[in-house]
Amino acid sequence: MVLKVFFPSCCSSADSGILIGRWLSEQSSAVVLAVVHFPFIPVQVKQYLGEVQRMTKVSVSVLGSWSNSKQEKEEGLSEFLEDLGTIFSHEPWIQISKEGDSKFWSCSTLQKHSGSPKEEEVILVYYDQRKVMLSHLHPPLDAADGRAEDASKLSAIFDTVARSRVLFMTDRYDEGPIKLTHWQSEGVEASIIVELLKQASVPACMLLAFLLSLVSGICRSRVLKFWPLSFLWSKLSTCEQLGHRLQHLQVISSNKKAQTQTQLMRKANIFVSLLIDVALGILLMSWLYRKNRIGHLADTLIPVADHVAEKLQDLLQWLMGAPAGLKMNRALDQVLGRFFLYHIHLWISYIHLMSPFIEMILWYVGLSACLGLTVALCILSDIIALLTFHIYCFYVYGARLYCLKIYGLSSLWRLFRGKKWNVLRQRVDSCSYDLDQLFIGTLLFTILLFLLPTTALYYLVFTLLRLLVVIVQGLIHLLVDLIDSLPLYSLILRLCRSYRLAAGVKFRVLEQQDGKPLRLLMQINPLSYGAVVQTYRLPTYSCYPKDSWASLCKKLFLGELIYPWKHKGEKQD
Repeated sequence: MVLKVFFPSCCSSADSGILIGRWLSEQSSAVVLAVVHFPFIPVQVKQYLGEVQRMTKVSVSVLGSWSNSKQEKEEGLSEFLEDLGTIFSHEPWIQISKEGDSKFWSCSTLQKHSGSPKEEEVILVYYDQRKVMLSHLHPPLDAADGRAEDASKLSAIFDTVARSRVLFMTDRYDEGPIKLTHWQSEGVEASIIVELLKQASVPACMLLAFLLSLVSGICRSRVLKFWPLSFLWSKLSTCEQLGHRLQHLQVISSNKKAQTQTQLMRKANIFVSLLIDVALGILLMSWLYRKNRIGHLADTLIPVADHVAEKLQDLLQWLMGAPAGLKMNRALDQVLGRFFLYHIHLWISYIHLMSPFIEMILWYVGLSACLGLTVALCILSDIIALLTFHIYCFYVYGARLYCLKIYGLSSLWRLFRGKKWNVLRQRVDSCSYDLDQLFIGTLLFTILLFLLPTTALYYLVFTLLRLLVVIVQGLIHLLVDLIDSLPLYSLILRLCRSYRLAAGVKFRVLEQQDGKPLRLLMQINPLSYGAVVQTYRLPTYSCYPKDSWASLCKKLFLGELIYPWKHKGEKQD
C-alpha cells in the first residue's frame, strides 16, 4: 500500500520537532498541518491538540517526527525521535528528515504495535498551506469516470486545512510553552483594520436593514394592491428592477451569517454588482447633466416623434393603395387605413401636448440614474414602450382581427367536413348539419376568405414594426440581466487570485531517485471563466420565453400576441 504524506512547503526549513496533523485512514493519507519544535512537554502538547480538536472539530493528532539535520546535529536525535512514537502512539509513525543541503529527503513509516513492523512506500506531496486554506474546491460539473470520487478525496484534504484556521492563528513569536511552524500572515496591521471595519459595519447594516424594512413594508401595503397601482407595478420594468434591487439590499444588510461558501460568494457578488451598477449610473448622470445634454435630448425628441409619425402615415397611405401591385379589398382597406390614421393623429396631438413638460420629465428621470445604470436602462425601456404605444395598439388590432378570421375559417372548414369542436372533451367530433347551416357557413367562409389577404397584409406590416420595438427592448433587458446576473466578484477573484476558486489539482514531479520517496508538488487548477459564471450566476427578475422557432412561427401564423419577456408569476399569452 502506498502512503501519501501532504507536507506544507512553509515547514521545509522548520526546526526539528514533531508533526501534527490529521490521518485519513480511508485514503491512507496524512495531512501535516504544523511542526512543534523542541523543547516541549508531551502532556502540554496533548492538551493543546485537545483544545484545537474541540474548536475545529478536526481529529488532530501527532503523526510523526521531523528532523532537520542542518540545524540539529546531536547524535542521539534519531533515536529520540523514534522513541516519541511510544509516547504519542500513532500508527503508522511517520519519520521525515532533511539531509543537510541535499535536495532529497528521507521519509519512512513504522508500525511498532503491529505483529511485524514494516515500512511502506511513501509519496511526499508538498502543498501551499495558504492557498489550500483560502481556496474552495468545487465539485466537477460532470461526475463521469470516477471524477466525483477523486473530488471527494481532495475535498477531505482541503476541508482539513480550511477548518484548521484556528491552529494557524498562533503567532510564532508568542512566548508560550509550545512553538509551532506553519503558515502565518504577515499583515497583522491590515487584519486590525479589517476587524475595525467589521465592527463599524454592524450599526450601518442595522440602520440599512431598518430602512429597508420600512420600504418593503410600504411596498407590501394594501394600497399598492389596488388595480391601477398593481397593474403598473407588474408591467413597468422600472418597478420590477427596483423590487429586485430591494431584495439584493435585504440580502446584503441581513444580520444572518453566511453558512456556506456559496452563500458568502453570493453576498459578495451582489455587493460588487450593486457598487458597479451605482458607479456606472453616477457616471451616466454626470454625463447627462454636463453641457445641457438633457435639453438637447428634449429638443430632438419631438422632431423624431413627428418624423416617425410621418413615416407611419406614408406607410398607411401606401397600404391603402395597391401595395406591391396587390389587389386589396378596397372597402376594408379604406376602413382600416382611416382607422389607423386617426390613431396616429391622436398620438401626434398627445406628443405636442406633452412637449412643454418633456425637458422637466427628462431632468427628473436623469436623477434616477443615481440608483444604478440598470434602473436608468429600465426607465429607457419604459419610455420606449410609452413612445411606441400606438405601434403596439396597431399590432394588437391587426393581430386580433387576423386571429378572428383564422379561427373563423378553421371552424367553417370543419363545418364543410361535417365535424365540430367539442368544448367539453377538447377534441373534434362528427356532427350532422342541415342545409341552411351549410349555406350560411359557405357564405361566411367565402367572405372571410376573400377578406383575409387585406387583413393579413396589415397584420404582417404591424407585426414587423412590433418586432422591431421588441428587439430594441429585448437588447436593453439583456444588458440589464447581464449586469444583474454577472458574478463580478467571482470573476475578479478568478482574475487576481485564481487559487481561491479551485476546480481540482495537478501534481508535478520534483525529484525521483531509487531508494528515496517520490516528491510531488500539488498545484491548484482554477475554475474556467465559463464555469465561474455558470456556478455563481445571480438570478434575475425576468424570464424569457423558452419558445422554439417552430412555436414562434405558429404563434405568428395564428395571430397570437407576442411579448419580449414575461415576469415571474405571469403566463405567456
